[in-house]
Parts: sequence; structure tokens; C-alpha cells
Amino acid sequence: MIAQHYPILQVAIPLIAAPLCSLLPKSRLPWLFATVISWFTFIISLFLMQHVRSHGVVTYALGNWAAPWGIQYHIDVISAFVLVIVSAIASITLLASRKLVENEISASKHSLFYAAFLLCLTGLLGIVATGDAFNVFVFLEISSLSSYALIAMGENRKALTAAYEYLIMGTIGATFILIGIGLLYMQTGTLNMLDLQVRIHEIDGFRSVHAAFAFFTVGICLKLALFPLHHWLPNAYAYAPSIISIFLAATATKVALYLLYRVFYTIFGFEFSFDTLNLGYILLPLSIIAIVISAFTAIYQPDVKRLLAYSSLGQIGYMTLGIAIGTQAGLIASIIHLFNHAFIKGSLFLCMACIVSRIHSNQLVHLAGAAKVMPWTCAAFVVGGLALIGVPLTSGFISKWYLVLAVLENDWWWLAIIVLFTSLLSVIYIWRVVEQMYFHEPHDKCVGVKQEAPLLLLICTWVMILSTIYFGINTSYPVEMATLAAEALLN
Repeated sequence: MIAQHYPILQVAIPLIAAPLCSLLPKSRLPWLFATVISWFTFIISLFLMQHVRSHGVVTYALGNWAAPWGIQYHIDVISAFVLVIVSAIASITLLASRKLVENEISASKHSLFYAAFLLCLTGLLGIVATGDAFNVFVFLEISSLSSYALIAMGENRKALTAAYEYLIMGTIGATFILIGIGLLYMQTGTLNMLDLQVRIHEIDGFRSVHAAFAFFTVGICLKLALFPLHHWLPNAYAYAPSIISIFLAATATKVALYLLYRVFYTIFGFEFSFDTLNLGYILLPLSIIAIVISAFTAIYQPDVKRLLAYSSLGQIGYMTLGIAIGTQAGLIASIIHLFNHAFIKGSLFLCMACIVSRIHSNQLVHLAGAAKVMPWTCAAFVVGGLALIGVPLTSGFISKWYLVLAVLENDWWWLAIIVLFTSLLSVIYIWRVVEQMYFHEPHDKCVGVKQEAPLLLLICTWVMILSTIYFGINTSYPVEMATLAAEALLN
């Protein structure tokens, strides 16, 4: 009987656990409690995924109020897939977090830190699980507000500025989304996404519907950090505590991309989005500019976390490029890259967390000779870098392969050349880091390092790194799920 309650348990467990975590004593107990809760959400997401694959869509009516009158949780293939990604990343991140949090966060704030982390996880899971448009806004605010607090806890005083900048831009994005929801509710009288899908087709010529589409597009792209609405992201990733950089880089933009799928394909529908309002004409140039500009910008970054942050902007461009192509193959490529990039970028930020735990610096110059004192960590970064570039036998190659196939399906040879060219640019900025690690004499910050990163942190790093190899060799799971998800979204 408990199986029918999995959709609400996925969200309710971390939501209830967050205030309880804040009351725990100043010890390792908050870390252990938050880690156990995150693994509960991961296990539930696996059960949901199995149920969706075997029996179809899972729905849950809160308070037994049937949709569209009541709030409904709606778990289909794409939402179950993203739930697995978010909960898996959160579980691994929290498992690795103990030493990092002890080093970077004062002991008096540990319980509050983990409480805020659980709230952020709640918000991200809620956005994916709910089938109600206003609930999306509520969970978006829960995840955003907790993210601002988590980023502000960074050691560097610039973390406060980064959090404030994120707060301003995030609030603007959320306001745009809320205005879009309000315009649709004014015209349709419903907030249920599936009900909106039916009713919008009857009024798709109304200007208010077109305005709602525009507000949704800008608001979500701001949350997604798509060029030119990306300025909040590099500082947020660079100055946040290491564990938050890992979590946000691997999950936050992926959930925003999921929301983009939901709005364009589920609420407004493919024909309205791409044939009537020509969404592809907007996303295509922005995606190309994001891919090219971010690659060139990453090359010149002296801070490795900022380098990886700008790299993320380019990868977001690849994902939206798949959407902009306007075909099923493009959508499949976008979803595959959503999955693969979550683990690739999470593993690279984990590598940086290992380095920061010993060297206490993100600066590229300070990584000189790091491979001599932290060989396992640096080897992990090399493998993760190869995956980011898209070398065969890594998951990054699979992402680029499907994207190029989707582009060539439309005979866009010039766009395939751009994808390959920017992949080569990623070789340059990854090589800059590798060169410092392996081919320079140890910097003063590395000379005093006597041991590798903490064992649990190193193990979690290699689990993520090996996942990029595994899904580069055995592609059946991400490709199958992406194909099923694309078919469902386009239906």
C-alpha cells in the first residue's frame, strides 16, 4: 500500500526532515541524518522509475481531491528520470560532504547548513514531481531561497555578493514565471498542467497566451542561465561552499531544463511552441552564442571553479540546442546530455573539492604540481575532463554523438562543425588545468600537502568518475529513457 504514496513521500520526507535537522546538536549527527534522508529519496525515485517503466504514469491526488480541482503529483518517464538524477547526485554529494563542511562552515552552522540543503533538495524534487503549475512556483522559491542561503555561507566574502546577485536575478526569473502562470490561469481557470494543455489549444490565438509563453520562456531561461541571462551563475558556482558548487552544478540547471520541457511540450505543446511561435528561431542563435562564447571565456579563467562554471554555460547551450533543432532526435540528444552532464560536471566539481580540502585554493596557478601529491584526485580530473570534451568511451562522447546526428538529420552541416569546434576548444581549457597539475613544479601550497583527499570524499569522486565511463560504454539506460521521454513529450 505504501507504493501508492511514493510521489508525495519523495517530497514530504526531506521537507519534514529539514526543520528536524536544524534542531540536532552540533556534531556529526546533522550530516548523518541529512545523508540518510537523501538516500531515502534516491531509493524512492528508483521505485518510481521501475513502476513507471512497468505500469505507466503514476499520479497522486493530494487530500484525495481529483485533478484539476486538487493538486496532483504526476510522475511520467521524464520526471522519474530527472528525480533519479537529482536524488542520486544529492545522495553522493551529502555522503562526501562531511569533511568539506567541517573545513568550510563553522561548527555552529552545520545543522542549519544541512537543513537548508534538504530544503533545496525538497524544492528541486517538488518541481519535478508536481503536476500543478502554481506548485512549480512554490517549489521553485523553496529551492531558490535555500540556495541563496547556502551560497552565502561560502568562506570568501564574495560569496555574499554572489548570493545577492543570484537572489536579484532569481527573483526576477521567478516573477516572470509567476506572471506567466497568472495569465494562463486568467484565461483557462485551471492550474493543472495536463488540463492547461487541453484548454490552451482552444485559446491559442489569444494575445495573453502568447504573453504567458514569453514570460515563461524568459523566466525559465534566467533560471537555466542561458545566454545572455547567465551572469549570476559563474560567481555562484565559484564562491559557494565546495559541496554546494557540486550539487547546484549537477542539478539546479538540469531541473530548470526539465521545466523548459514541461512548459514547451506539455503545457503549450510542440506545435504551438515551434510552429506557431517559432521557438526554434529564438533558442538556436542563443544556444550557438552560449556554446561559443562560454568556451572562449573558460579558456582565460584563472579560477578553476569559474572555468568549470563557464563550461557549464556552454553545456547548457548544447542542451537547448537539442531543443531548438525541433525534432525528436534533437530532444533525445538534449535529454541524454542532461543526464550525462549531471554526472560529468558533478565529478569535476568533486575533484576540485578534493583539491580544496588539501590545498585550500581554486586558483589555477596554485594547482602546479598537484599530481605529485594528490595523484588519485588529479587522475580523476583527467578522466572527467576527457568526458567533458567528449572522448570516445565516455558519456560525453555519447551526448555529442547524438547531438551531431540530430543536427545532420536536418542537413545542418555548419552547425555540426560548430559543435565539433567548440568541443576542441574545451580541450584547451581542460589542458590548462592538466598541464598545471602534471607538468609544473609544485607550488608552495602543494609542497606542504602530505596526503590525498579524505577517503570518503575520494571514493565518492571516483564513483562519479566511473559512472561517466560506464554510461559511455553501456548506453542502454540513458538512451532508452531519453527516447521514451521524448516520445511521451512529443505525443
